[in-house]
Amino acid sequence: MPADAAPLQFDLSALIAATEEEIRQLVRDRDPSTRGLYEMARYHLGLDHDAVSGGKRMRPLLGLLAYASITGEYEPALPGAAAVELGHNFSLVHDDIEDSDTERRHRPTLWTLHGIPQAINTGDALFTLSRIALHRLSDLGFSDAKVLRLVRLYDETCLRLCEGQFIDIWTSEHDDAMSVELYFDMIGRKTAALIAASIEAGALLATDDDAVIARYRSFGWALGIAFQLNDDLLGIWGEEQATGKEPSDLAKHKKTLPVIFAFERSREPDRARLAEIYACESPTTDEVAEAMAILERAGARDYTRNQARRYRDEALAELAAAGVVQPDARRRLEDVIVGVISA
Repeated sequence: MPADAAPLQFDLSALIAATEEEIRQLVRDRDPSTRGLYEMARYHLGLDHDAVSGGKRMRPLLGLLAYASITGEYEPALPGAAAVELGHNFSLVHDDIEDSDTERRHRPTLWTLHGIPQAINTGDALFTLSRIALHRLSDLGFSDAKVLRLVRLYDETCLRLCEGQFIDIWTSEHDDAMSVELYFDMIGRKTAALIAASIEAGALLATDDDAVIARYRSFGWALGIAFQLNDDLLGIWGEEQATGKEPSDLAKHKKTLPVIFAFERSREPDRARLAEIYACESPTTDEVAEAMAILERAGARDYTRNQARRYRDEALAELAAAGVVQPDARRRLEDVIVGVISA
């Protein structure tokens, strides 16, 4: 920070702490007979005593900063931020079951500890609590019309998440190749929709100006696409020291944008060899390295990086075009963008 720059008003750790306190009030023990349900919810959210991290809380942060960038404060938007984080986590509980993932945030996933039925039920509870979180907005003085509009946005977003997951599961179960076009459609529903809704919700609570709200929605959508593409890059070429996890998307047979692009654009010998490697149940280190070389020859890494940068720049342009951004909150929004998109 330049010597003459004013300290930033919005401390991200304080916003995260406030969001987590809002969530704790929702996942508290309600009576002895259901204590186990809320213990499971807190475990998954990383709000139990043994948790190392509950994640970056990026989605609620973006919503709070969007609200603050218009109003200069963030506290009234906390119920919306809690709803977004709870909604995101209900989808993660179900995703872990559907993908048979056994670890999340360096701990066993919920279903591996408590079984699939209880994990599904906990995911359902998190979804319900995310809607209950929005009720407090009425207590804070927001109009019924505004709260209802936010609930509608939330419900439509959750439906898009389910649609995106359907596409993901369906394509993995069928022989039809995932196209680059369909992949962008899928991540638009699975990733960008919730990030866009988080930011739109903050703007919607802060202003009645539909033009401004639309700008924030477009900002969030482009940011969401950029975020997923950056994650695709890190999943193959990321450094474990920087990301906190081993780049293993190829070893796990994940078909992210670089892989899909390579299947579409590679010459036939490379395409056939890539298919052979993906057919291996447990590819060796040499086979993973060979697959990476095929992706490089196809230009998949450069294509994915260029697309991530394109959507990142589009997000920044939409934020600038909104025209009402408070300086401190805008700088924090830009910090988040830089922090999660390193392409």
